[in-house]
Amino acid sequence: MIKREKYLRQLIDSKNNGFPKVITGIRKCGKSFLLKEIYKYYLISDNVDENNIHIIELDDDRNIKYRDPIALGKYVRSLCSNDEMHFVFLNEIQKVYPIINPNLTGGQHLPAGKSDPDTVTFVDVVLGLSREKNIDLYVTGSNSKMLSSDIITEFRDKATNINIAPLSFEEYYDYAGGYETEAIYTYMQYGGMPLAALKKEDEKKRIFERFV
Repeated sequence: MIKREKYLRQLIDSKNNGFPKVITGIRKCGKSFLLKEIYKYYLISDNVDENNIHIIELDDDRNIKYRDPIALGKYVRSLCSNDEMHFVFLNEIQKVYPIINPNLTGGQHLPAGKSDPDTVTFVDVVLGLSREKNIDLYVTGSNSKMLSSDIITEFRDKATNINIAPLSFEEYYDYAGGYETEAIYTYMQYGGMPLAALKKEDEKKRIFERFV
């Protein structure tokens, strides 16, 4: 496992700080793996009950109903209905689409257009859930959506932002080992995408070159 110690430390330092942790980065740089494998393992080793760690994959067809922001908020709160501390990971939060405020539509959940003045978005859900005393919230999202000027403005001073980069050479070499000159050549050829580093055959590594 490539440990990503720098980013794990940022997550540990921001644990239970009262703010949502918003994790961004280019595709395939390891956002989901950091949360679902590395950080989850840390939480369990820190005596967090695995039943209180909830992972919701919003790019999974089984979860499409939770792309409605209000449905997502209700579902997460139902998972965290007792007084215990819960850790919630929302993966690919940008899949949540905006709806028109249901108070203006007779309770219907209608997709919102750019010109609709009163909408409910994933920002409302993230900020609302983060105010629950027993929810520590973590979300991942694509750079193109999560780093737009509007989103940055709405999250300013209301979230802990963690931006993940591909593997540094130090991270790559700590995992790959071997002769340093050979490792430098391989790193320069295929880049620092974690999935490329994990592949042994050159042909499989090349699949990830286009993300560099």
